[in-house]
Amino acid sequence: MFSLKELKKGLLTSLWFVFLTFPIVVIKVDPIARTVVWRWENVAYMAIGTFLVYFLVRFIQYRRENRPKPAAAREKTGSIVHRILQNPTQRVFLVAVVATIAVFFPHVLSSYQTNVMTTALMYVVLGLGLNIVVGMAGLLDLGFVAFYAVGAYTYSLLNLHYGLGFWTILPVGGLMAAFFGVMLGFPVLRLRGDYLAIVTLGFGEIIRLILENWGEFSKGPSGISNISRPSFFGIELGLEQSIIYTYYLMVIFVVITIFIVNRLQDSRLGRAWIALREDEIACQAMGIDKRKTKLVAFSLGAFWAGIMGVMFAAKTTFVNPSSFTFLESAIILAIVVLGGMGSIIGVIFGALILILMPEYLRALSEYRMLAFGGILVCMMVFRPQGLISNIRRTYTFEKKLPKN
Repeated sequence: MFSLKELKKGLLTSLWFVFLTFPIVVIKVDPIARTVVWRWENVAYMAIGTFLVYFLVRFIQYRRENRPKPAAAREKTGSIVHRILQNPTQRVFLVAVVATIAVFFPHVLSSYQTNVMTTALMYVVLGLGLNIVVGMAGLLDLGFVAFYAVGAYTYSLLNLHYGLGFWTILPVGGLMAAFFGVMLGFPVLRLRGDYLAIVTLGFGEIIRLILENWGEFSKGPSGISNISRPSFFGIELGLEQSIIYTYYLMVIFVVITIFIVNRLQDSRLGRAWIALREDEIACQAMGIDKRKTKLVAFSLGAFWAGIMGVMFAAKTTFVNPSSFTFLESAIILAIVVLGGMGSIIGVIFGALILILMPEYLRALSEYRMLAFGGILVCMMVFRPQGLISNIRRTYTFEKKLPKN
């Protein structure tokens, strides 16, 4: 198994990884004392560790490829989570446990943890919205953050100039983002793949640059502050109460989004999206209106992004263009890919992992993002189809013999 070729490859991999991580692992700058500390011992640790991890990965891959699969295991389809959800008793128990944790979470943990979880739930909804466009319809959208920005600035500007509240602007922000989704959809109807990704990336950057440079409209890089938080039937809440209230609002939004996206996935429109993703020509030959199907996917995905933009502005009480960079689109897309394209449960797990993991790796100090990236690389090596891949539906027809 471990040939000379594998040893050379492992050595080159460890040396390349040491070269990539050299500025982070070896060099430590003290700006106060104006000194540079060279930690050369970390080079050996990194090289040996990477060399051992490489062969551990190769060993696991070798065992997986050469492991005999029994007939009973071949017949099982889907992940453990899918099998649990297919069992009514286990599904009810799982829902009850998750609901109990969600209800008591802000009362057991600190406000900081509640705030972090609220952000993670926002990314769950954003991931489910992008999952409609990328996971179901197969349209690679790299400018999804533009719709997020449209919703945030819709609430910020209307609240600043007209004093309109959160609940009044919430549907307006979603509809405004959906309108921009349709506006983006029309020019890119004939595009797909890399060309579609480049155009949507450009659209996201155009929106950000407009918000950054049109100071009379959007206050420019300074942003908009003192945005009103969500009120409870007209009652203004304190900071602590507002954090808990926003958390519960996000729990409700997540439940509603899961319900709607699941219904869409099982509907005629959802099946049209999946057919469009698999083969556009065959989809059009079956009589599906390709233009309308794409526009609906863009508009619905943008609607959820706009809703979350309004929630983001109300939660932080401050917005500026630097909050809506390409990195945000990349994170949301990574949530969809890491969780599993087209999988609702997978997107939920992907969002919780990608948003919560950097927070809980803070104990690693400056190595936090390095460890985070390493975990993602390992994830893509061992589960390239995502955490919980969507089950491909199959239909079997049984031929009934005529009765004598």
